[in-house]
Amino acid sequence: MNILSIDLIGYSALAVNLYSMSVKGEYKLRLISAIANFIYILYGILINAYPIIIGCSIAVLLHIYHLRRIKTYYNDRG
Repeated sequence: MNILSIDLIGYSALAVNLYSMSVKGEYKLRLISAIANFIYILYGILINAYPIIIGCSIAVLLHIYHLRRIKTYYNDRG
């Protein structure tokens, strides 16, 4: 994979992350941020950047935890 393709993946992650900050509602923000972090993980793998891989993996787990908590809260409310 060439450097331009790898950079485009990194910029895509950045764009998705920035978009997540403009949406309303915690659920949407966390869902879109989790997607951005998945893209960042791919980017980190491609450039062998373990801090990015580790940090974004932790972020994805936290987003998933909170997404499940939010979904459970709203399901319990009926």
